[in-house]
Amino acid sequence: MWEDFKKFALKGNVIDLAVGVVIGGAFGKIVTSLVNDIITPIVSLLLGTVSFTDLHYKDIKYGNFIQSALDFFIIAFSIFMFIRIISKLSLKKKKEEVVVEAPPAPTTEELLKDIRDLLKDKQA
Repeated sequence: MWEDFKKFALKGNVIDLAVGVVIGGAFGKIVTSLVNDIITPIVSLLLGTVSFTDLHYKDIKYGNFIQSALDFFIIAFSIFMFIRIISKLSLKKKKEEVVVEAPPAPTTEELLKDIRDLLKDKQA
């Protein structure tokens, strides 16, 4: 059981996932700060107020949900753009890699010479 766990835990996919989670958490903090400290104040200047957190109907605080959904869409779009940029950069690197050509196939004459030599060796 321990060996199976080590195989699972040390697979490249699991390690990549762990790195992704850590980076995603850090990136989420950056985007949250972007939303709270830069985008929301700018929109507040234009519209007067943007915080939906105070909206409620009796005890149902739907404003928090609207604010969370707005934050989610901004974060999701930011991550989408980040991944898109990284993908484009990695595609450029792949295109720049040198393609190694396969050696040329032997000609018919070379193949016939090889067959002749094999037949001579077999007769001897």
